[in-house]
Amino acid sequence: MAQRLFDNLTSDYLAAAARLAPHGSRRKVVVYVESYDDIFFWRSLLDEVEAPGLRFEVMLPSQSTLGKGKKVALMNALSHGLGKNLIACVDADYDYLLQGTTEISRLLCNHPWVFHTYVYAIENYQCYAPSLHTVCVMATLNDRDIFDFEDFFSRYSRIIFPLFAWSVWCYRNGRSSRFSMQDFVKVVQWDSISLNHPERMLESVKKKVNAKIAWLQRSFPEARGKYQQVVEDIRKLGVNDSDTYLFMRGHDLFENLVVPLLTAVCRTLTHERENEIRRLAVHDIQKQSELAHYTHSSASVEDMLRKQTEYKRAPLYRMIVSQIKKSQQEDIAPKT
Repeated sequence: MAQRLFDNLTSDYLAAAARLAPHGSRRKVVVYVESYDDIFFWRSLLDEVEAPGLRFEVMLPSQSTLGKGKKVALMNALSHGLGKNLIACVDADYDYLLQGTTEISRLLCNHPWVFHTYVYAIENYQCYAPSLHTVCVMATLNDRDIFDFEDFFSRYSRIIFPLFAWSVWCYRNGRSSRFSMQDFVKVVQWDSISLNHPERMLESVKKKVNAKIAWLQRSFPEARGKYQQVVEDIRKLGVNDSDTYLFMRGHDLFENLVVPLLTAVCRTLTHERENEIRRLAVHDIQKQSELAHYTHSSASVEDMLRKQTEYKRAPLYRMIVSQIKKSQQEDIAPKT
């Protein structure tokens, strides 16, 4: 019985149920997401949209399978009848930047009840540069600022932007097998980390980026004249030279770039705090006790990246909140 009720769950059904609810009850909006990992992000975002007469319930779109991913989520959501009371919230991936060149991209960009992250994925928000110092504090309990994440990722983004535009061109024009997202990250990740000389990290990336761009220009002469149009298109879609990192594949940014960098920063901060304890301890028992307490109180970089919510200040994140809020206030489908 419960399964049959779920199969018949549609926006119209939820609207009818709301009309039968007792006076003063909050209208429920069901929100379909891609996987279990997405539930907390969207739940936290929707907390800002909820109002006295409105509540959201975030869930996976299938109660009968463990299928995950955007396509599964969107196809199942569509089969249930999306509307004001039944919406889908998914990662943008490259589909936002492809602007309708694939079926999933058309659905994501044009359906009034499908909302997306704008940046590539949730991981990109977790790696939002202005929030990274806070992550280090959460992990090490040391507030000393030893690395300028905002300046670094701004300069890094300006370096990789031209190559990122090439990546989008390849995906829009069926050339991704020649230059894939995996190929892209191999070029833009750092070979080594130098906290004292971050310019060396950036210079190394710049050399690799320039070499790959030269290869792409030779390999795809048909892109001449069309590449610049892609540059203009993605800028209109919100990809700025200073925040390109937010639009690259989220898993690559998280695992290959940000976690190694933050691990190096946090290792330095942890050593500082431990040396301070050793210096200030009156006797060995106190030293061992304080060191044990500090170790117990600190946390892993990866865990803190996933738990932090400082990214809520990001302009594109605020845009998602505003769009969903507006859609629930209007009597007709929201404009896209």
